[in-house]
Amino acid sequence: MSGQPPSFDLVVATVGRREELGRFLDSVAAQGYPRVRVVVVDQNEDDRVAAVLADRAIALVRRRSPRGLARARNVGLREVDADLVAFPDDDCVYPPGLLRKVAERFVRAPDLDGLTGRAADAAGASSASWESDAAVLTDDNHWNRANSAAVFLRGAVVARVGQFDERLGLGSQEPWASGEETDYLIRAVRAGARIEYDPGLVVQHDVVEDDPRIGLRDGASVGYLLRKHGYPTRVVARMLVRPLGGIVLSLARRDTARARYYAASLRGRIRGYVGASRSKSSA
Repeated sequence: MSGQPPSFDLVVATVGRREELGRFLDSVAAQGYPRVRVVVVDQNEDDRVAAVLADRAIALVRRRSPRGLARARNVGLREVDADLVAFPDDDCVYPPGLLRKVAERFVRAPDLDGLTGRAADAAGASSASWESDAAVLTDDNHWNRANSAAVFLRGAVVARVGQFDERLGLGSQEPWASGEETDYLIRAVRAGARIEYDPGLVVQHDVVEDDPRIGLRDGASVGYLLRKHGYPTRVVARMLVRPLGGIVLSLARRDTARARYYAASLRGRIRGYVGASRSKSSA
């Protein structure tokens, strides 16, 4: 890149973790990128992260927040003023050269408003649900093309979209306690943002498969978002059929663990869709 590279603000919500946060901060420092700042939003009730943040060779801002991932990110949003904004998890790791790669994409494409990638574990394995083809995100194709640890948006888009929905995300106390980044991207796309998914853009993060509790939680978030954003019946039906197909295919393969996961996802999607409707009625 010639001239001054884009600046980054990385908003990291953290609770209950020290070693993982330190590992992430080490990976940011190892980028060697000249214009990056980490906004650490501390949700701990004690001072456990103070030592982790001390004497770091990167720019840091620390803020406090009540529990709740979306709440914490909203606190962090008050601090951002960079060209590019990201929302990495406190237990993810940026591979070498990631920030420079992302910055170069935005410099080459002035009309690009956002970039998403996928998560993979230390061995390079990703969830089988990730889409393998690059695409421009639309209102209907984003479901398996975004992970909060690998979302990068221009600051102007963040300013336009605003805050995260605090009814979503871990710690929200709602059945749909995930999906806050998906909601954010839906709103960005509907506001006219051009966001591209690149499956070659990878952030290291543990991958959890076949856990029915996660299937139920994430399914409820999908159902909530379908109702919240008024998706048409054909889309709702398709999103309910998908886990049904997963159940059938898993049983045919005698993979009962995966079948239980899909069954939980289906229950969650129905629960979230119906629950969001009831929530609107009582509001």
